[in-house]
Amino acid sequence: MRTALFLDEEFKAAVVVAGAQARIETLQAGTPVFYRDNTRNLDILEYPSGQKFEIWFLHGAPGDKNYGVLRELKETAA
Repeated sequence: MRTALFLDEEFKAAVVVAGAQARIETLQAGTPVFYRDNTRNLDILEYPSGQKFEIWFLHGAPGDKNYGVLRELKETAA
């Protein structure tokens, strides 16, 4: 019996695009966003102002206090 392939490359690409669009829309609405940058292997907190911080999560802490800031990320021009 062959198992159906649910997570093909086209589906994965659509999920990445949808996630990026949701991040942009959330920031435009004035709400900060937490996300994982797998390219840099960092957990990030991004504010609508454009400021980004590397963070770590404090597992088991209350939702409004469940992370700590390690450093501000300064983006460099490509």
